[in-house]
Amino acid sequence: MNDEHFMALALIEAKKAGQNGEVPIGALVVAENGDIITAAYNRTIELNDPTAHAEILAIRDAAARIGNYRLTGFSLYVTIEPCIMCMGAIIHSRFSRVIFGAHDPKWGAAGSLYDLSSDNRLNHQVEIISGVKEENARILIQEFFRNKRNK
Repeated sequence: MNDEHFMALALIEAKKAGQNGEVPIGALVVAENGDIITAAYNRTIELNDPTAHAEILAIRDAAARIGNYRLTGFSLYVTIEPCIMCMGAIIHSRFSRVIFGAHDPKWGAAGSLYDLSSDNRLNHQVEIISGVKEENARILIQEFFRNKRNK
C-alpha cells in the first residue's frame, strides 16, 4: 500500500460528503503497518457542529478505537490541506505524518496560509507530504463549489 492508494480511499470519503451537501473533504487514519484505523468525511451541516471536519472526526474515532489520545506513528490522509483547527488537533494528537491532496490558500495551515506543522515553537512537528492525487482533490472541491454557486 502506498500514499496514492490511501488518498484514493480518502477521496471516496470526500465524495460521500459532497453527496450529502457537505464540503467534499475526506480523511483516513492509517497505522504504521498499513492498517486503516478509521475513515471520515465532513459532517458539519449534518451534525450542526463547526468542528465536525473530516480530520477531527477521524482523529476522535481513531483515538477511541486504539484507546489512546496520542496517535504517534500514525498517518493522516486528507484530501484538502488541513485548516488551523485541524492542524492544532493533529499536532496535539502527535501524528507522524499528514498526507494531503490539494492546498487550501484560504484556510490551509500546513504550508499555504500558515505552517503549523514545522513551527519549532510547538512541542511537536509533523511531516507533511502534499500533492498526492492533488488534481483529483482540487477538481472535486472546485466542482462542488461551482455547482453550489450555480444553484
